[in-house]
Amino acid sequence: MDNKDMEEKQTTVEEDIEGAGGDEIDPALKLADREAELEQCQEKVLRLAADLENFKKRIEREKSEYMKYALESFAKELLLFLDNLERAVTSAKDSKDLDKLIEGLELTMSGYLKTMERFGLKVFTAEGQKFDPNLHEALTVQEHEGVEENTVIKELLKGYLLHERTLRPALVVVSKNATEGSGQEETSA
Repeated sequence: MDNKDMEEKQTTVEEDIEGAGGDEIDPALKLADREAELEQCQEKVLRLAADLENFKKRIEREKSEYMKYALESFAKELLLFLDNLERAVTSAKDSKDLDKLIEGLELTMSGYLKTMERFGLKVFTAEGQKFDPNLHEALTVQEHEGVEENTVIKELLKGYLLHERTLRPALVVVSKNATEGSGQEETSA
């Protein structure tokens, strides 16, 4: 019973009292009515609490089920590339045509990267970019003339983003200004 129903019932009870022409209503009867209303409200609150608890449990089960199988469509897409790689290995054993094998692997890799992009995984280019510690991990620093300091001059391992978040930073070599008389390479960890 909501507040509106309770207000209407109270108004009805008050009208009954006024309409009785001044006759007094037995206080025990009035108390019994109020206790009955209170009991109904308590029952309703208990039912709502039970419904809420059941809802929480159902949501938790659904969330668990979703998390368990969230990668299902992604995994199905990747199986196609595994099949292609298996065919490439079988074909390479049979034909020994290295050019065809390389071409097949390049096509498979291209399709794989396009599929990954559909799911939000993107490869990014680091070479020629300004060093960004959020996107790049510097393996070494080298003196390099003609390139601005803190510029990525070589990409050793590609970096990947998952949507807008860095999944794996690119492993890079970063430039530094050349110093007079030093032709040595600095390594940092």
